[in-house]
Amino acid sequence: MAKKSSIEKNNRRAKLAAQQAAKRERLKAVAKDKSVPIEERFLATVKLAKLPRNGAKIRVRNRCELTGRPRGVYRKFKISRIALRDLGSTGQIPGVVKSSW
Repeated sequence: MAKKSSIEKNNRRAKLAAQQAAKRERLKAVAKDKSVPIEERFLATVKLAKLPRNGAKIRVRNRCELTGRPRGVYRKFKISRIALRDLGSTGQIPGVVKSSW
């Protein structure tokens, strides 16, 4: 089980990233648009740099919904490989069976 503080920090980052996604996209579009004057592009870049870093979606870590484990997380199930194996072995995930031969 991951530390509660790590899980909560990641949740705060996800919430902040969702709030600022539209603003970031607008500023990025202005900064990359070559038809806009250089002064406006520079101001957009400065405003983008002043936004909190935790508002970037790249800072959000995929974590297991059950255990909070940060590595080995399957996107489709949103759980880690270890939790997937445990739940699959007990038959709690529909359509998933542990292979044996």
